[in-house]
Amino acid sequence: MPSAIVTGATGILGREIVAALGKDSGTWQTVHALSRNQKESYPPHVKHDFIDLTGDVKAMAKQLQGIEAEYVFFAAYLQKDSEQGNWDVNGAMLKNFLDALEMTGATQKLKRVILTTGAKQYGVHLGPPKQPMEESDPWIEGPGRPPNFYYNQQRILADKAKHASWDWVVTYPNDVIGVAKGNFMNLGTSIGIYAAVSKELGGELVFPGSETFYTSFDCFTYSRLHAQFNLWAAMEPRCSNQAFNVVNGDTESWQNMWPKMAKKFGCKVPANQFDLPLDKDAGSVMDLAPDPPMAETAAERGLQGKVAPGKVEQRIDLIKWSQRSDVKKAWQRLAAREGLEKDGLERATWGFLGFVLGRNYDIVLSMSKARRLGWNGYIDTWDSLSECFDELAMEKMLPRTSS
Repeated sequence: MPSAIVTGATGILGREIVAALGKDSGTWQTVHALSRNQKESYPPHVKHDFIDLTGDVKAMAKQLQGIEAEYVFFAAYLQKDSEQGNWDVNGAMLKNFLDALEMTGATQKLKRVILTTGAKQYGVHLGPPKQPMEESDPWIEGPGRPPNFYYNQQRILADKAKHASWDWVVTYPNDVIGVAKGNFMNLGTSIGIYAAVSKELGGELVFPGSETFYTSFDCFTYSRLHAQFNLWAAMEPRCSNQAFNVVNGDTESWQNMWPKMAKKFGCKVPANQFDLPLDKDAGSVMDLAPDPPMAETAAERGLQGKVAPGKVEQRIDLIKWSQRSDVKKAWQRLAAREGLEKDGLERATWGFLGFVLGRNYDIVLSMSKARRLGWNGYIDTWDSLSECFDELAMEKMLPRTSS
């Protein structure tokens, strides 16, 4: 039976890869869950091993002594303050880790490395991309473009594999729905806190993002489905040296999910939510790149001069909202009454949620490439978000809600 190594084992995506491997002891002999600390118990064939991925090659090689596997799932990620910082640090973590495996001799056994990246691959953070996004779309790089650390990582991975006996797979998830113990840096926690506080403040759940995006389309990735894809891709020979979009399989819109969320949290969506008077300083608008990703191929698609830059339009700026005294007091009441994490409000990623909800353009990823190779995984996005809220409630990160 094969063994596996998972980096970023306590993160929102790595945690579920470890869990999926842990549930299948009949297939996986040993699973090495690598992280700086262990946050939960594992079944007997899953072993936690300490690693500091920011260390140098020799230090990592020392930490990896005796650890080897046929499959590596690299799901580690470190957020820095700049795109260049992300490029430097995350590229170095991957390269040094692979070099360390080579130094210990573990690469002699290695068959495949599965690297988790994301839809930032398509420049979704820069403005409107081509729709739907396909793995063959050109990379958004060159003069005037900011560094994209996913490109750096993928080139490092491919270059290493050229001189090795192992191959690789890369995944592109988007707007991930999931849970990581003690980690408030995820979509479900932030939007759940927004809904819970809205309930506490009177029960009206006003969409804080772009009115345009409310009726636009988005694709999401449930962390458990992503884990299942990783295990499938590890074993599928035709996935060799390929990158894949990994989203739930449906295309959703907040006009559909927002009323469902309101019901789950005991709130009501105002009938005229986009006409409600707001304080003049409540919202914010941020211009994105003057040349959006779609501009790269606009001419060949007959759209030259027709692609407008994107904006992030928050009717309620969520960073400002989280700093309001009434919001802070409402969370304090909730946390005390429900036994929740008291610092949850301040630890939530309001800037990220504001960006996700404030974009004024569609985010649609094609799953055709994976489907052609036999992948048939699917989950309804609302079901995955509802399950996420329930699990966050069990972890005392959100209050309990209706089923």
